[in-house]
Amino acid sequence: MKQKKVELQAPDISRWAAGNTGVPYVWQFDSGKPGPNVMVQAVTHGNEICGAIAVDWFLEQGFKPEKGKLTISFGNIAAYARWDPEKPSTNRYVDQDLNRVWGDDVLKSDKTSVEIERARELVRFVDEADFVLDIHSMHEPCAPLMVCGTTGRGADKAVQMSKRIGVPQYLMYDTGHPAGLRMIERGEFADPDSPRTAILVECGQHWEKLAADVALDTLMKFLVDTGTLSREVAEPHFKSELDYSGRQRVIEVTQAVVAKSLDFKFVEDFTGLEVIEKQGSPIAMNGEEAVTAPYDKTVLVMPAVSKQWTLGTTMVRLGKLIEG
Repeated sequence: MKQKKVELQAPDISRWAAGNTGVPYVWQFDSGKPGPNVMVQAVTHGNEICGAIAVDWFLEQGFKPEKGKLTISFGNIAAYARWDPEKPSTNRYVDQDLNRVWGDDVLKSDKTSVEIERARELVRFVDEADFVLDIHSMHEPCAPLMVCGTTGRGADKAVQMSKRIGVPQYLMYDTGHPAGLRMIERGEFADPDSPRTAILVECGQHWEKLAADVALDTLMKFLVDTGTLSREVAEPHFKSELDYSGRQRVIEVTQAVVAKSLDFKFVEDFTGLEVIEKQGSPIAMNGEEAVTAPYDKTVLVMPAVSKQWTLGTTMVRLGKLIEG
């Protein structure tokens, strides 16, 4: 596929390198008043620069929590440092996907990689947080969507939080990734009986201007919902055109298609949220194995048509619209 135009400029985040927590690129602010411990993370993937733009702006403005604590982290800083606007698809990660290493089976093992070591630095902040927003974007041009965890494991509370926030239009929960645990699935975030909640926003295509607007809008509305900022302080920065309160649509993903072959090919250049009308219609070839629609009106979620991937990568999620 033709390379998407890079409309955004990655900010120089080196001024935030020192942090104030003893961990590079992690900042924590304590209001001194009772309230939740809230965490926001950007650049879990190095080429998803919209989150860096939003968080860099937020820190520069000097906002402080009005209740509880607020932790701001830049995730895969090693991958982000490799950003090249001429080759914007090549720095998603250094060794492996940072968003597949959050299980204790990885973090407490003797395994090592650039991403595992970074997750070990960050995990205490994740485990202390009551609410987490993880800011992402997508390789293909697709409407923004909120990833609300996994079916039966925290998805319902994440959907409810996303509805209160009112963005974006599409909310999705899925079956997880066979390649490993995401940050939003760690610990009590995946416990439906715990109030601790984590959400992951996909702000649109990585480098389109809209992605930065969605990132900032979601960040500010999330901080109002958690009580970290007052509506009075945050609302001037809301994007009214992005508000989908009462109009959001929910997609239940029933299966994730994982690359079993390096010869994985989609039958079309899908971008995401396409609806395959008929069960059995072709979607891709996974080596010699055909991937077909499991039911009528199958929704394609985040197809990896041209992003950095390898064996075991989730290439597309297949779901159905259950609300909206």
